[in-house]
Amino acid sequence: ASYGLQPYHVYVVTNASLLEKLKEKGYNQGQVTDASHFLIFASRTDLNDRIEHYLTLATQGDAQKREAMKDYEGMMKGFSQSLSPATEKAWADRQTYIALGFALAACAELEIDSCPMEGFDPPAYDQILDLPANIKSVVCLAIGYRKDGPKMPKVRFSKEDLFTWAQ
Repeated sequence: ASYGLQPYHVYVVTNASLLEKLKEKGYNQGQVTDASHFLIFASRTDLNDRIEHYLTLATQGDAQKREAMKDYEGMMKGFSQSLSPATEKAWADRQTYIALGFALAACAELEIDSCPMEGFDPPAYDQILDLPANIKSVVCLAIGYRKDGPKMPKVRFSKEDLFTWAQ
Protein backbone atom coordinates (compact mmCIF):
# COMPACT_ATOMS: atom_id res chain seq x y z
CA ALA A 1 0.00 0.00 0.00
CA SER A 2 1.11 3.58 -0.54
CA TYR A 3 3.68 4.73 2.01
CA GLY A 4 3.35 1.33 3.73
CA LEU A 5 0.33 2.63 5.65
CA GLN A 6 -2.03 -0.23 4.83
CA PRO A 7 -5.19 1.86 5.37
CA TYR A 8 -7.48 -1.15 5.58
CA HIS A 9 -8.57 -3.91 7.89
CA VAL A 10 -9.77 -7.38 6.94
CA TYR A 11 -12.50 -9.05 8.95
CA VAL A 12 -12.68 -12.85 8.77
CA VAL A 13 -16.24 -13.78 9.72
CA THR A 14 -16.83 -17.28 11.06
CA ASN A 15 -19.84 -16.73 13.32
CA ALA A 16 -22.84 -18.48 11.71
CA SER A 17 -25.36 -15.98 13.09
CA LEU A 18 -23.36 -13.04 11.73
CA LEU A 19 -22.95 -14.76 8.38
CA GLU A 20 -26.73 -15.20 8.10
CA LYS A 21 -27.25 -11.49 8.82
CA LEU A 22 -24.57 -10.55 6.30
CA LYS A 23 -26.10 -12.87 3.70
CA GLU A 24 -29.44 -11.07 4.04
CA LYS A 25 -27.73 -7.70 3.46
CA GLY A 26 -25.71 -9.26 0.65
CA TYR A 27 -28.77 -9.88 -1.50
CA ASN A 28 -28.96 -13.48 -0.25
CA GLN A 29 -25.90 -14.57 -2.20
CA GLY A 30 -25.10 -18.12 -1.16
CA GLN A 31 -21.34 -17.58 -1.10
CA VAL A 32 -21.64 -15.64 2.16
CA THR A 33 -22.70 -18.71 4.12
CA ASP A 34 -21.44 -21.48 1.81
CA ALA A 35 -17.78 -20.44 1.66
CA SER A 36 -15.40 -21.89 4.21
CA HIS A 37 -14.08 -18.36 4.85
CA PHE A 38 -15.79 -15.03 4.33
CA LEU A 39 -13.62 -11.94 4.41
CA ILE A 40 -14.70 -8.32 4.47
CA PHE A 41 -12.11 -5.80 3.34
CA ALA A 42 -12.71 -2.43 4.98
CA SER A 43 -10.92 0.87 4.44
CA ARG A 44 -9.66 3.08 7.24
CA THR A 45 -10.14 6.84 7.30
CA ASP A 46 -7.86 7.61 10.24
CA LEU A 47 -4.85 8.44 8.10
CA ASN A 48 -3.12 10.75 10.59
CA ASP A 49 -3.35 8.13 13.34
CA ARG A 50 -2.16 5.50 10.87
CA ILE A 51 0.89 7.61 9.99
CA GLU A 52 1.77 7.95 13.66
CA HIS A 53 1.31 4.21 14.23
CA TYR A 54 3.48 3.45 11.19
CA LEU A 55 6.27 5.73 12.45
CA THR A 56 6.15 4.17 15.90
CA LEU A 57 6.44 0.70 14.38
CA ALA A 58 9.19 1.73 11.97
CA THR A 59 11.32 3.43 14.62
CA GLN A 60 10.45 1.16 17.55
CA GLY A 61 10.22 4.30 19.67
CA ASP A 62 13.83 5.26 18.99
CA ALA A 63 14.18 9.08 18.83
CA GLN A 64 17.22 8.94 16.53
CA LYS A 65 15.43 6.67 14.07
CA ARG A 66 12.41 8.97 14.23
CA GLU A 67 14.61 11.98 13.48
CA ALA A 68 16.11 10.12 10.52
CA MET A 69 12.57 9.64 9.16
CA LYS A 70 11.59 13.33 9.45
CA ASP A 71 11.55 13.92 5.68
CA TYR A 72 9.45 10.80 5.07
CA GLU A 73 7.14 11.78 7.92
CA GLY A 74 6.75 15.25 6.39
CA MET A 75 5.95 13.76 3.00
CA MET A 76 3.29 11.44 4.46
CA LYS A 77 1.73 14.17 6.56
CA GLY A 78 1.76 16.57 3.61
CA PHE A 79 -0.04 13.97 1.53
CA SER A 80 -2.59 13.40 4.30
CA GLN A 81 -3.25 17.11 4.77
CA SER A 82 -3.80 17.55 1.03
CA LEU A 83 -6.80 15.19 1.07
CA SER A 84 -10.40 16.12 1.71
CA PRO A 85 -12.32 13.54 3.75
CA ALA A 86 -13.99 12.25 0.56
CA THR A 87 -10.65 12.01 -1.27
CA GLU A 88 -9.06 10.25 1.72
CA LYS A 89 -11.89 7.68 1.70
CA ALA A 90 -11.54 7.13 -2.06
CA TRP A 91 -7.76 6.69 -1.71
CA ALA A 92 -8.17 4.24 1.19
CA ASP A 93 -10.79 2.29 -0.81
CA ARG A 94 -8.35 1.93 -3.73
CA GLN A 95 -5.63 0.77 -1.34
CA THR A 96 -8.11 -1.78 0.01
CA TYR A 97 -8.66 -3.11 -3.51
CA ILE A 98 -4.90 -3.61 -3.84
CA ALA A 99 -5.05 -5.83 -0.73
CA LEU A 100 -7.99 -7.70 -2.28
CA GLY A 101 -5.92 -8.24 -5.44
CA PHE A 102 -3.13 -9.82 -3.44
CA ALA A 103 -5.64 -12.05 -1.63
CA LEU A 104 -7.04 -13.18 -4.98
CA ALA A 105 -3.54 -13.89 -6.30
CA ALA A 106 -2.71 -15.87 -3.15
CA CYS A 107 -5.89 -17.92 -3.53
CA ALA A 108 -5.07 -18.63 -7.18
CA GLU A 109 -1.51 -19.67 -6.26
CA LEU A 110 -2.87 -22.05 -3.61
CA GLU A 111 -5.63 -23.30 -5.94
CA ILE A 112 -8.34 -22.07 -3.58
CA ASP A 113 -11.56 -20.93 -5.21
CA SER A 114 -12.43 -17.31 -4.58
CA CYS A 115 -15.28 -14.96 -5.32
CA PRO A 116 -14.86 -11.20 -4.84
CA MET A 117 -18.17 -9.54 -4.07
CA GLU A 118 -19.40 -5.96 -4.23
CA GLY A 119 -23.06 -6.90 -4.16
CA PHE A 120 -23.88 -5.99 -0.58
CA ASP A 121 -25.06 -3.08 1.54
CA PRO A 122 -21.85 -1.62 3.07
CA PRO A 123 -23.52 0.52 5.77
CA ALA A 124 -25.57 -2.50 6.86
CA TYR A 125 -22.40 -4.63 7.02
CA ASP A 126 -20.71 -1.92 9.07
CA GLN A 127 -23.63 -1.94 11.50
CA ILE A 128 -23.85 -5.74 11.74
CA LEU A 129 -20.13 -5.97 12.48
CA ASP A 130 -20.26 -2.92 14.79
CA LEU A 131 -17.34 -1.33 12.97
CA PRO A 132 -15.72 1.81 14.37
CA ALA A 133 -16.66 5.05 12.61
CA ASN A 134 -13.28 5.24 10.84
CA ILE A 135 -13.57 1.79 9.25
CA LYS A 136 -15.99 1.14 6.35
CA SER A 137 -16.74 -2.05 4.42
CA VAL A 138 -15.59 -1.88 0.81
CA VAL A 139 -15.53 -5.34 -0.77
CA CYS A 140 -15.94 -8.97 0.29
CA LEU A 141 -14.16 -12.19 -0.61
CA ALA A 142 -15.65 -15.65 -0.24
CA ILE A 143 -13.02 -18.38 -0.37
CA GLY A 144 -12.89 -22.14 -0.13
CA TYR A 145 -13.06 -25.26 -2.26
CA ARG A 146 -16.21 -25.68 -4.32
CA LYS A 147 -18.15 -28.90 -4.08
CA ASP A 148 -19.22 -28.98 -7.70
CA GLY A 149 -17.92 -27.50 -10.90
CA PRO A 150 -19.33 -24.24 -12.22
CA LYS A 151 -23.02 -24.33 -13.15
CA MET A 152 -22.43 -22.13 -16.17
CA PRO A 153 -19.41 -21.86 -18.46
CA LYS A 154 -17.15 -18.88 -17.87
CA VAL A 155 -17.57 -16.08 -20.38
CA ARG A 156 -14.56 -13.89 -21.02
CA PHE A 157 -14.19 -10.94 -23.36
CA SER A 158 -11.45 -11.13 -25.97
CA LYS A 159 -8.04 -9.66 -25.25
CA GLU A 160 -8.66 -7.16 -28.06
CA ASP A 161 -11.76 -5.97 -26.22
CA LEU A 162 -9.88 -5.59 -22.94
CA PHE A 163 -6.41 -4.37 -23.92
CA THR A 164 -4.93 -1.68 -26.13
CA TRP A 165 -1.22 -1.62 -26.87
CA ALA A 166 0.11 1.94 -26.74
CA GLN A 167 3.31 1.69 -28.78
